[in-house]
Formats: sequence, structure tokens, C-alpha cells
Amino acid sequence: MLQKQFIKSLIAITYLGKKMMHAQDNEEMNMAAWLLGIKNLQIQPYNLPPLGPNDVKVQIKTLGICGSDVHHFKNMRVANFIVKKPMVIGHECAGIIKDIGSNVKSLAIGDRVALEPGISCQKCNLCRNGAYNLCKKMKFFGSPPTNGALANQVVHPANLVFKLPDNVSLEEGAMCEPLSVGVHACRRAQVNPDTKVLIFGAGPIGLVTMLAARAFGAPKVIIADVDCHRLSIAKDLGADGTIQVSTNIQDVDEEILKIHKVMGDQGVDISFDCVGFDKTMSTALTATRAGGKVCLVGLGQSQMTIPLVAAAAREVDHIGIFRYRNTWPPCIELLRTGKIDVKPLITHRYKFTQEDVEKAFETSAKGGNAIKVMFNL
Repeated sequence: MLQKQFIKSLIAITYLGKKMMHAQDNEEMNMAAWLLGIKNLQIQPYNLPPLGPNDVKVQIKTLGICGSDVHHFKNMRVANFIVKKPMVIGHECAGIIKDIGSNVKSLAIGDRVALEPGISCQKCNLCRNGAYNLCKKMKFFGSPPTNGALANQVVHPANLVFKLPDNVSLEEGAMCEPLSVGVHACRRAQVNPDTKVLIFGAGPIGLVTMLAARAFGAPKVIIADVDCHRLSIAKDLGADGTIQVSTNIQDVDEEILKIHKVMGDQGVDISFDCVGFDKTMSTALTATRAGGKVCLVGLGQSQMTIPLVAAAAREVDHIGIFRYRNTWPPCIELLRTGKIDVKPLITHRYKFTQEDVEKAFETSAKGGNAIKVMFNL
């Protein structure tokens, strides 16, 4: 059934491409990177929806590859989000406004902007109460079935498009998306100048969470990972300590001793698990002091076996996050003031060509020394 849906969609895209070629002989065609199957990305025409009165049309200039993009690329799914038809990929983006709807007053053609990728319904109880990131009807760039932003142009609601200051680059604007995860996590966990922080995972999300925790005033931040190269990057970015850990859950007790030695006598106030496995959560719940907090950020496993009863007996609070909300203005301000510098996280850059799209996703999928892979369109 799924194969039949893909075949129908592929035929439709091919027909659309021919139709657009005839209709747009005298204007530049909008092209996008379509995910057609496992590790199969093709640059093909993308017909945009009409510009509404409250929308803007943005020429995408920079786009970063997220871990969820890589999961879609490799597996055609992330958790319960399954790609069932061809989909334009990507959501970490920034660009320049090319057109505005009739009701848009806050933005102008030519503005450099960053885009918040999720469109909520704005009508349900969650949206009305401010938790719009949890909206069940969320339409999120590059999360099936919603098309993403790795394209020449996209149409997006103006209220989700934010003007960048002159001293914030378009690449930094695209980095507002992953940075938003770290900022939202630090808000949820209430990081402040009295909280010492432990982070599991020195990938892009772990690193931006570390930067956010420092900006929120955390006096000491240490980070744990299995990869010594990523730990060295964390150290260069300002981690007060690093701990190389294993993937073996039998090593938890020994690694907790290492964590306590590096953190010092007062212990871990808040732990962020930016990985999301049995071992990382078990370590976080046990390493965090009595009365502390553990925030689950990474969603590596859909189900876990973890020592919740022991943690509850020590009144260790467990909280979670899903994406973010109301984070673009503070992220832009953190970048403008220099309180956070995300530029060192961008390790690889590629152009928007068929060859480079394939290379970029393969580079990001391999990991290694790649932290943030960025397209410059």
C-alpha cells in the first residue's frame, strides 16, 4: 500500500515538474530537496501554496541538517512520524523576504529573517494556554506529512518569521532552531546561577544546551559522551569538565563516581539527557543530587527501563521537553549580544546541488567530526 502511494506521488511530482517548466518559462523555478525513499534525495520542482494575507514568501539562504532529518533520510521515520509519501526535507532555516501578504506590517521585502518551523492550530486548549508546541495539529517543516524548507523559496506565516539584527548572520539565524531546544530545556529545568549542570551527549543539541545553560548563569557545566573528539569540542566551547563514558549499562556506578569527582562536593543540581537511552537516563537519575532535576531532551528510545522508584525516593524530579515555544526572540538576543556564539558548531558547508545534497546528508549521517552541516543556497 505504501509503495503504491509513493508511486502515485512520484508520478504527480513528475507531472508537476513538466507543468511548472511550461508555466514558468520566464521566471526562476522553485526547486526543493525531496525525500523519495531511504537515502534517496532528489532536487525537483516544488509548487508553493498561494501567498495568504498574513504570510510571507522567503528565499531560503541557509539551512542546517538536524538529527531528525538524518533519521528520516536513513529510516523514513522518526519515532511515530513516518514518511508515507515524497516530502521536502529540512527545518533549520533562515533567508530573505521576497514578498509579503496584504496584512503584514512588521516585515518588509529584503528583510533578513529566521523562521520558526512549526505552525500550530492556535485554537485548541494547549495553544490557547501557551503550550502551542504540544498542539496535536502542529504542521512542522519536514515532519511528515508536512513539506520542509530545503528549497529555493517557502511560504510561511509572518508571525513565525523573525527579523535578524545586522550583526547576526543568516547561518546564525538558522541555528536559532537547535538553540531553541537548549533554551527551552533550560527554561523548563529553571537553570540559574545557583544550579550546577550535567549534560549527557555532546552532539549539536547537547552543545547548544551547554551554551544555553552557561548563558542562563550556571556556574559549572560538565558534559559526558562516548566520543572523545566531541568532548574536546565541548571543552573548547567552555565546558568546565568532560567525562568519556561507555555504552555499557554495567559501567553506570563507576561513571557516577567519575561525575561526582569532576562536579565536586555539592553535586549535580540539574541533568540534561540529550541522548535518551536507558543508560543515559539511568545515570542521570542516579548522579543527580537528592531534590535535583533531570530533563529528558533526546528521544533516542521510545520506551525505557530506568530506576524511577529510587529517584522518586530521593525526590529527583523528572521533566521532559518537546521542541520549544516562544524562543526565537530570546535566541536572537543571545546571539546579538554575544552571550552565545554558535558559529564554532558549524563544521561543514555545502551548496544546493544534487551532488552536494547527497554528500551533506551522508556527512551528517556518519557523524564523526561533523557537528552542524549547513547548506548555503
